[in-house]
Amino acid sequence: MEEPNQEHDDIDAAVAVKSPAGEQMVTTSQHHFDDGDNSFSVTIIENMKEEYGLFVWPCSIMLAEYVWQQRSRFSGINVIELGAGTSLPGIVAAKVGADVTLTDDFNRPEVLANMRRECDLNNVNCKVLGLTWGVWDEAIFTLCPNIILGADVLYETSAFDDLFATVTFLLQNSPSSVFITAYHNRSGHHLIEFLMFKWGLKCVKLIDGFSIMPVDKASGLSGNIQLAEIILDDDKLS
Repeated sequence: MEEPNQEHDDIDAAVAVKSPAGEQMVTTSQHHFDDGDNSFSVTIIENMKEEYGLFVWPCSIMLAEYVWQQRSRFSGINVIELGAGTSLPGIVAAKVGADVTLTDDFNRPEVLANMRRECDLNNVNCKVLGLTWGVWDEAIFTLCPNIILGADVLYETSAFDDLFATVTFLLQNSPSSVFITAYHNRSGHHLIEFLMFKWGLKCVKLIDGFSIMPVDKASGLSGNIQLAEIILDDDKLS
């Protein structure tokens, strides 16, 4: 789940076009990753019609940057992005060599279609899958990720329980896997801690999202954003 971001200094170009019906506003944004020796850009399609939820939020930018900085860790592994929306972290993971499955609510076909367009646009071969949190359909039983990504998926408190149930199931499906999420530290933080305890999870790394951001990218972002790595709590399971 991603929320609209009205300002990013890291977006160097945006082109806005209206549909023939004048009902939608679509932009494309460029996101650059460069360490001096290796570089690439990711083009993201954003739909400015609010109910589509197709925006690049600060959490997505931070999680994508984390994937880039940890790229050796992602090469050659299976990655799932939950609530992918505009899919920036997942596409970056694919760019650095991961086998990526992008997922979002199967009741949002316009989001899933946009994800496929973005894969084509960025020349990455990601699987796109409709996956609704808390729903145990055939699709979820086929997934065995090494890393699960989620950008701002801890947004609507009513969905937290379903999200943690899904994350727990996926972690149990793949031993030694980890859930990496960037989220706004809002008033629901204690609820997040409670649900981790409830579902037998523990946080093994928690950092300030801005601490990993290059200055030029951080300058256009705002909020109190945490980046966490969460795993199964073996002590709770034994």
